[in-house]
Amino acid sequence: MRKALIYLSIITLSVSDISCLRQNKGPARIPVARAGEKILYYDQIPEIYRNTKSPEDSIVSINDYINSWARRELLYARAVENLSPEYKNDIESQLLDTKINLYIYHYQHQMMLEKMDTIVSDSEIEQFYASNPDRFKLNTSIVKALFIKIPAEAPNIDRVRVWYRANDSESLRQLESYCFQFAEKFDDFGEEWISFDKLAVELPAEIINPDEFLKRYSYYETRDSSSVYFIAIRDYRLRSSLAPYEYVKDDIKSIILNNRRFEFLKKLENDIYNDAINSNIFKKY
Repeated sequence: MRKALIYLSIITLSVSDISCLRQNKGPARIPVARAGEKILYYDQIPEIYRNTKSPEDSIVSINDYINSWARRELLYARAVENLSPEYKNDIESQLLDTKINLYIYHYQHQMMLEKMDTIVSDSEIEQFYASNPDRFKLNTSIVKALFIKIPAEAPNIDRVRVWYRANDSESLRQLESYCFQFAEKFDDFGEEWISFDKLAVELPAEIINPDEFLKRYSYYETRDSSSVYFIAIRDYRLRSSLAPYEYVKDDIKSIILNNRRFEFLKKLENDIYNDAINSNIFKKY
């Protein structure tokens, strides 16, 4: 079989050409390159290549894009010319499957946006939490805690030892003010649950048994050669215990929505299938 001649022609763009192209508002499309039977038009070149700092930079950037485009198109043309019919049939089959799946996906997405209820009430979340306690066992210990890391040479560290144990707002204000000036790290997780591992990794020595540590310490201080570390444990839940409701609330909402999506899409598919049978669109021979 005679091989088709494939060639590339690239228009060299001058500074005035670029300026004219940018100012062109007419309907006519401006060709800038040809590779085989494919033509590249100026408006197909992404803005990032066209709008550079200077016209000279634009010329370089545009020509770089043209060369890259040409290499891809020429390689594609050569592949189309030389691949066996078996490979081509397999590619067409894959493209058809991809097209079908894309149409289905976007139709399902559109239907969910238009018709699916996405509001999940607190009562639904609470009911799901109460009905499925085994699904919400912790796989790691969690805490509400205060973590402070202060340089060992910082002044008045004894005051920190008093402030971080206190629960009144004035002590916390004093502590925050001090830490803003001197602390290397100050994290207040007193109102949210976090994994204890997130705190433990900050300490200079490994915590071998986190559960025993949490049972033993409400306040913990340690140091290394450069820093002093303080942890105040406000509350904790041990691994394998039931996770607090507020810790898993967002996860439960996602579970409910995912279940709702599954049921919605299943019903959508069944309705279309049954409608096709009832209207004689679908038959089995």
